[in-house]
Amino acid sequence: MEKTLKFPDLLRLIDDRSNAFRTAVASAPSLDAQVPTCPEWTLFDLAQHIGEGRRDWAVTVAAGPAPAKSAAEGAPAAPREREALLAWLAESTEQLLDALRKAGPDRGCWTWWEASQSPETSGAVARHQLQQLAVHTYDAQITVGAQEPLPEEVALDGVDEFLSTCCATTSPWPHKAAVVDYHATEGRSWRVTLSAEGARTTPLPAPATAAAADQDAADVSARGTAGDLVLFLYGRIPVDSLQVEGDRGLFDLLFAWEPA
Repeated sequence: MEKTLKFPDLLRLIDDRSNAFRTAVASAPSLDAQVPTCPEWTLFDLAQHIGEGRRDWAVTVAAGPAPAKSAAEGAPAAPREREALLAWLAESTEQLLDALRKAGPDRGCWTWWEASQSPETSGAVARHQLQQLAVHTYDAQITVGAQEPLPEEVALDGVDEFLSTCCATTSPWPHKAAVVDYHATEGRSWRVTLSAEGARTTPLPAPATAAAADQDAADVSARGTAGDLVLFLYGRIPVDSLQVEGDRGLFDLLFAWEPA
């Protein structure tokens, strides 16, 4: 199995992406600017989502395997004044990081992805939280015209995390069985197998190996930087941003699929 980021690296990068998010918010001419990649939200709405979400997950991690009460009950609302909002965002991140540090990577934790290939642990929560922050930081940056590529170590882990957590499921694939491959130009690849047994994700061997030569061809494949693959998987950029071979209509079916 491909290595994933270590727990201390996840915490470090959560803090890093949170800082980058606040930098984008601080530089915005107006908090009422519409977010191009989330057109139903203003930048303030996005910041409110980030802060409230991290506080909720802090409470969830602290509660362990049992579902926790929402942190919104009795919590301070996101302030409208910019400096106060930035301080509230920093506090939200610190609450999440503090809960994760106290729990450690292996403690059981309630999650919504019980049918996936990701464990229900605080470490898996940290891994998913990093990707949430990374993608929403991109949203904030594009809003202020200062978008940057996702950091490579975040993006490489992000493709694997999305496919294992958000794509993998035991719900039956309602269409003809299919194979979808994703290739990062940084040298890593993944395969998603869709069938009546659900969706399963596996890392693919390097192209130069004998095992790679034995792989059956995919029905469709997408190639790009790991960052572009993550942004595509999260619906931030179109499939035309990637190099696609095969039946691209499969991507439409995947995006429309709502497993039970």
